[in-house]
Amino acid sequence: MTKVSLEGQVAVVTGAARGVGELLARKLSARGAKVALVGLEPDALKQVSDRLHGESGFWHADVTDHEAMAQVAAEVKERFGKVDIVVANAGVANGGPFVESDPVAWRRVIEVNLIGSAVTARAFLPVLMESRGYLLQIASLAAITPAPMMTAYCASKSGVEAYAHSLRAEVAHKGVRVGVGYLSWTDTDMVRGADQDEVMRELRQRLPWPSNKTYPLGPAVDRIVAGIERRSSHVYAQWWLRGMQGVRGYLPGIIGAVGQREMRRFEPRLKGVSTGLVGAGGAADEQRQQGISP
Repeated sequence: MTKVSLEGQVAVVTGAARGVGELLARKLSARGAKVALVGLEPDALKQVSDRLHGESGFWHADVTDHEAMAQVAAEVKERFGKVDIVVANAGVANGGPFVESDPVAWRRVIEVNLIGSAVTARAFLPVLMESRGYLLQIASLAAITPAPMMTAYCASKSGVEAYAHSLRAEVAHKGVRVGVGYLSWTDTDMVRGADQDEVMRELRQRLPWPSNKTYPLGPAVDRIVAGIERRSSHVYAQWWLRGMQGVRGYLPGIIGAVGQREMRRFEPRLKGVSTGLVGAGGAADEQRQQGISP
């Protein structure tokens, strides 16, 4: 597919304070895009914005708040005159046995990852229709394959994948392209936070290759940028994820058989698994819920 130059394009990135969102903003800016950063941590967002190559701005907003995101969309358009690219990247995660999970944290994963993505699209689709732009929804390997101890995250990422595929057909005739981005375990605060739990770390290490590796952030984001330049329907941050699409129908049965054996093995240690939101992004979201300024 023909590449679209990012020079002069206006890109919105949610969850831009760190990790995939931060590095993506930097790489888009380096290619000439004007970047609008959205997230819960204004100080961190300002630091990211100050380091970008070209024109940028940052907006403190919760992606699950429709009124706040509608205001962000209006202000971004007023500031830059248009919006060409929106990357719905904001996300949180938790882990642990479902029956003992924190119901507030479990629900929040669904709210941020699924509802927040839909709120983001609802706010920005009118301006994307004006520019005949591109919406990239960040999903995960978790959308392709189920995983025990990750019920909320897998449900949320499966949900955003299905939602984005459905939306693609609705808006294509209006000139808007919709893509889904898939990442495996990538070196971010979220993954490092999950690895702080010994049981979750060991379970991940026991996954079959290549899904048991943590992949460097830079090459993953380079692949995402390339997908944005091509307005791709599917963007794979690690090379082997494309091949998973052909076998995904078999994975629930395989995971069901193998996973029960692993759960039996780890059963005595499951009581101690943390069930709250993980990583610095999770901490920022929990502070928001408690009314503490980041």
